[in-house]
Amino acid sequence: MTVLLMTPPMTQLNTPYPATAYLTGFLRSRGYEAVQRDPAIELFLEMMTAPALDIIRQHVEDNFESFEDDELPDAVFCFLAEFDRYRLCVEPVIRFLQGKDSSLALRIVSRRFLPEGPAFDAIAQMEAVSGDILKTAFGQLGVQDKAKYLATLFINDLSAVITQGVDPYFEVSRYGERLAAANPSFDDLYNTLMGEPSFSSEILEQLVEQYLEETQPSVVALTVPFPGNMLGALRIAQTCKAINPDLPVVLGGGFINTELRALKDPRVFEFVDFICLDDGERPFMTLLEFFDGKREIDELVRTYFLAEDENGEPYVHYNENTELHDIPQTDVGTPIYDGLPLTEYLSLCEMLNPMHRIWSDGRWNKLTIAHGCYWRKCSFCDVTLDYIDRYDAAGADILVDRIEELIAETGQTGFHFVDEAAPPKALFALARRLIERGVVISWWSNIRFEKTFTPERCQLLADSGCIAVSGGLEVASDRLLKLMKKGVSVEQVARVTKAFSDADILVHSYLMYGFPTQTEQETIDALEMVRQMMAQECFQSAFWHRFAATAHSPIGINPEEYGITLAERPDILFAENDVDFTDPTGTDHDMLGDGLRKALYNYMHGIGFDQPMDFWFDKPVKRTLVKKDLISKALNDLIASS
Repeated sequence: MTVLLMTPPMTQLNTPYPATAYLTGFLRSRGYEAVQRDPAIELFLEMMTAPALDIIRQHVEDNFESFEDDELPDAVFCFLAEFDRYRLCVEPVIRFLQGKDSSLALRIVSRRFLPEGPAFDAIAQMEAVSGDILKTAFGQLGVQDKAKYLATLFINDLSAVITQGVDPYFEVSRYGERLAAANPSFDDLYNTLMGEPSFSSEILEQLVEQYLEETQPSVVALTVPFPGNMLGALRIAQTCKAINPDLPVVLGGGFINTELRALKDPRVFEFVDFICLDDGERPFMTLLEFFDGKREIDELVRTYFLAEDENGEPYVHYNENTELHDIPQTDVGTPIYDGLPLTEYLSLCEMLNPMHRIWSDGRWNKLTIAHGCYWRKCSFCDVTLDYIDRYDAAGADILVDRIEELIAETGQTGFHFVDEAAPPKALFALARRLIERGVVISWWSNIRFEKTFTPERCQLLADSGCIAVSGGLEVASDRLLKLMKKGVSVEQVARVTKAFSDADILVHSYLMYGFPTQTEQETIDALEMVRQMMAQECFQSAFWHRFAATAHSPIGINPEEYGITLAERPDILFAENDVDFTDPTGTDHDMLGDGLRKALYNYMHGIGFDQPMDFWFDKPVKRTLVKKDLISKALNDLIASS
C-alpha cells in the first residue's frame, strides 16, 4: 500500500509545512510506504515563469478590456505598462530567492533592474519619515539582504496582479480563505468547485495528475492546516476522483480539527472519503488497517465518513472509538522530508524588521518539543480541543536524536519548534543536552513569558543556539490579563523579554485588542506599554490581532463570565470557529485597530517613538494614563535583583 501525502496551496514559500513530513516519518516507521509532495510551492513556481506571465497578461487584458488606464488597480496598471521587464526579471528573481544566483543581488539593489509597482510604495512612505531607510536597515555591505527585500516586493506585486486581475482566490499565504473560514454553509465552496476552474486550479490539476502518475498511490491524504488550504485540498481531491473514482481520499489538519467539528453536509463527501480529527497518527493508521481488511469501519478513530440511515438517506457519520489511544510523542518517529523539493523554496524578506522576517526567510526543520500546552488556561484559546488540551512530552535525549537525524537528512541546522508554548523545563533540558552533545543548531520557538526565564537561563538557551522566541503580551493590561487567565503581568513580560533581548535572542510579541470589556482607555494605555517596551528594546517585533471569540474557548462556551453576549448562531452544516458577540462597552475597535497597526509598524522600524499617541489615530483618542517611566522602573528592578 502506497500513501501519497500532500499539502494544498497556499502555505509558506520558504519552508515546507511539516504535517506531511511528520506523517511520512511515522508511517515509514510502521512499515508503510509513504511518499509526499508539496503542490503549494510547485504551484507558485509554475506561475512565476515567463510563459506563465504571458498567460497571466492575456487573462488580465481580457478581464480589464473595458477599463480605462486610470480605472485599473495600481498593480495591474504597472504590470501591463512594464510587462517586458516583469517577464525578463521573474525567473532570475526566483532563482535569486532560492539561493541559486547570489550575483544578481548587485543588479537588484541598483533599483534600475526590477520594475517597481505599488508594493515599493512602502519604501517611500518610510523614507518620508526617517530618510534613507534602506541604508539604515542594510548599510553599505548588506547587499544580499537588501536585494532580497526588493525582490520580495517584486513578488508581492506579481501576486497582487494574479489576485486582482486573474484569480480572486489566489493569495500567497491565504488561498481562497474566505470561502472556508468559519463558514457555516458549504455552498460557497461547493459552487466554486462546480464552476469553471480558475487559472491556478488548472495548474494545480496538472501537478496532481503528474503526482498520481509518478507514485501510483493506494491512498491520498491531504493536510488542511488553514482555512485557505480547503479550496486547494478539495480541488486536489476532485482531480483525484476524476482520474480514479475508487482512489480513497482522506482529509485532516489544523483547519479540520478546529472548524469542522460539527460537520453535517454530505456534499463534502462527493470529493473525499474520510475526514480525520486531531492528531493524525492513530486515526490514519487505523484507517489504513481498515483498508487492509484488518479492522472494521466501526473501529475507526475520530473519523467522519458517509453512511446511510434506515431510509437509505446519506448522512455524515462520526466514529470516535475511545478504546484506541493516541500515539505518544516518544513513538511518533522523526519527520522525513524525502520527496519535498527542499532546494526550491524561496527565502523572502517581507519586512525590514530582523525578527519579523524569520517567518518567511530561511529553511527551517520543524519539530515539536511537547504536544499540547502545559498551561492550557487562557480564556481566549481553544483549550477544550486536543491540540491544546492533551499535553505530552518526548524528552530531551529523544529530541536531540531527532535533531541529528534531520540534520543528516536535510543538511540544514535551522530548527523551528512549533509548540503551542514550549515548556520551560523541557527547553532548559534540551539546551543542556545540545551543549553536552556538541550539536550546533540555530533554533526558535513559541513560549509563554514565564518568570522562570531568568537572565541566566536565557543565556543558557542562547548558548544552545536559540536565536528568537515569540510569546503573548496580548492586551498589555493587568486587569484584562487576569480576566483572560494569562498568568503573567505587564511588568513581568517586560523583564522576561528584556532578559531574552540582553542574551541577543530576538523577541516577537503577540498583541491583542478588542478583548471583552476592553475600553478605549485600556487600548491606548496598552499601546503606550508597547511603545515603552519597544523603546527599551524588550522586544523587536510584534503584531496586533483583533480578538475573536471562538466556539471552543472558555469565552465562547461561557460568554456571560466575560461580560458579553454571543450572537445567535446559524445552523452549522460546515465550518464553525469565530462567533460574533456584543460587548456593552461599545468601544470603536475598528478605528483603534488602524492606529495600533500604524504605530506598531513604525516602532518595528525604529521610528515614531516620540510621537504622541493621538498621532496614529484618525480621530481624537483618550490620553494615556500610563506613567512614562513604568517599564524603565520595572527593568531597573530586574537589574537590581540580578
